[in-house]
Amino acid sequence: MQQLLNHLKGDRVIWVLTLIMLAFSLVTVYSFVPILVKVEGGTPFKYLFKHLIYVAISLGAMYWIHLRDPKYVSQLSKFAYYLAVALMLFTFFFGTKVNDAGRWVKIPFVGLTFQSSDFAKLALIIYLSRLLVKKKELFGQWKEGFIPVVIPVIVICGLIVKDNFSTAAILFAISLTIMFVGKVPITKILSLIGGGILLLAMIVLTHKAAPSLNLLPRYETWENRIFNKINDDSDVLANAQSLNAELAIYSGSVFGKGVGDGELKSYIPEAYADFYYASFVEEFGLISSIILILFYLILLYRIIRIGLNAKNEFETYVSIGIGILMITQASVNMLVCTGVFPVTGQNMPLLAMGGSALIMTCVALGIIQGIAAKQQTTEE
Repeated sequence: MQQLLNHLKGDRVIWVLTLIMLAFSLVTVYSFVPILVKVEGGTPFKYLFKHLIYVAISLGAMYWIHLRDPKYVSQLSKFAYYLAVALMLFTFFFGTKVNDAGRWVKIPFVGLTFQSSDFAKLALIIYLSRLLVKKKELFGQWKEGFIPVVIPVIVICGLIVKDNFSTAAILFAISLTIMFVGKVPITKILSLIGGGILLLAMIVLTHKAAPSLNLLPRYETWENRIFNKINDDSDVLANAQSLNAELAIYSGSVFGKGVGDGELKSYIPEAYADFYYASFVEEFGLISSIILILFYLILLYRIIRIGLNAKNEFETYVSIGIGILMITQASVNMLVCTGVFPVTGQNMPLLAMGGSALIMTCVALGIIQGIAAKQQTTEE
């Protein structure tokens, strides 16, 4: 391990935690996919091998990016933003549907899928950070300062919300947080919040008044999840997945049932992703779940510390945005599995079965490590 770390720049704690969690994800993916085997066929080894490919791609991307100067990330942010918009529009019209949500783009010839919103989240955080630096002297002006900063947030969140309300809401909240850190006047942030709520209300009312327009194809799903959560004691069938997740956590007890010995994971949809935490606690127990939470908190602390130590405001904003995004996704997954939040589609960063989410998480960490490496070079 020491020899490996000698070839890596940046924060060693982040490298160690990332490598541990990615290695551990191989174990849990192999253990948590019985429900996927039951539904789609194949064998656990097939999904393990597919995940291993994603892990290799993710580590390669993280390593390559961490060697680049963060200024190049800033320079490419505008291109990344427009590419994200193009991908979201392509997904809007030609996306592959999974679980009635058209969020995926199928990659030709290789049979893999890519969720365009995963790229769009990181692209928006990077581009917004650049805009906050570029427009910082103009925030008092609506036309020249505030509106150019807000438009990218509205566009990306608006394109995501159709098929993934939770992701759009989280990204909108993170954008507001970055704006607050970037010293955007609080009155303008509040006006954006009010405008966002009003716009969403108008879209919902329009959808309900004219359902044939299909403005929000998954609105009924969102509504059912909220009402099912409110009435979770009265409708056991509708809340089966949520109740099974809570039962899995309860049955895991202190030390868990052991790797591969979980029983309820076979009855929880997305046990390897959206309900990862429930499957994890069932097999590894309460103590391991506390250690897992500590891992995420340590990651957040190291990322925020790197951001606060940065001499460049862009690097500070990007670090804070990435850190909050990671901890929010992990927290929502835990809160859904424990029954605090309604069912929604947020998986566990670095641990859930791989795909675009895993790759983009490692790309984001690569950017953080590039910032940390720059700080180390400056200190030397």
